[in-house]
Amino acid sequence: MTAKRNTVLIVEDSAVQAMALQQLLEQKGLSVLRARDGRVGVAMAEQYRPDMIVLDVQMPEMDGLEACRQIKQNPQTRDIPIVILTAYAEPLLAQQGLGGGAIDFIPKDAFSDTVLLETLHQLHILDDETDLNNA
Repeated sequence: MTAKRNTVLIVEDSAVQAMALQQLLEQKGLSVLRARDGRVGVAMAEQYRPDMIVLDVQMPEMDGLEACRQIKQNPQTRDIPIVILTAYAEPLLAQQGLGGGAIDFIPKDAFSDTVLLETLHQLHILDDETDLNNA
């Protein structure tokens, strides 16, 4: 009998960014779902109920902040942890994201992969054996 692989939903409009994040998470043994915008991400969160969601802020159709609010207002998805991972590291956006229910707001920079993996570890989505230093 095999253990269930934890699933992360990536909601990111940049195919390059989404693919890089997907590869990182799959290398750590996670299953990954991808959505190209907030509207699709909200629908996929309800349909698949992933263990965690990683949201970009600026996307077409529906931005990440609105997607976060909608996911947190839905009784079926409100308990899914959401991390906002964005190039827009402005304090007001961080405040809005955390106020909307995100558990973390991570600026995209040289350390964002390590911080994201540490968050996954803290939520027990990554196993204790996962080497966070190989991000």
